[in-house]
Amino acid sequence: MRLGHVIGKVTLSRQDPSYFGGRFLLVRPWAAQNQTAGPTLVVYDNLGAGLGHLIGFTEGAEASKPFAEATPVDAFNAAIADEIFHQPPQ
Repeated sequence: MRLGHVIGKVTLSRQDPSYFGGRFLLVRPWAAQNQTAGPTLVVYDNLGAGLGHLIGFTEGAEASKPFAEATPVDAFNAAIADEIFHQPPQ
């Protein structure tokens, strides 16, 4: 699982029925010192994360595991983080 900030949403004119109840978000991966850790990606969200939230997302084959049937999804929102406490090693 990786962490990322929600920076926008994706609007679709049509979508597969297996995505019912969720939406797609634009997410910028997060790294220490608030630097980006890779390119922006699209993440499927059914938890209700909004703009500016910090989320935990999975990628690859694990992203399709929450669906009952095989669903083509590359990244899935698994958690919405309230706070992060990080103290780098000295």
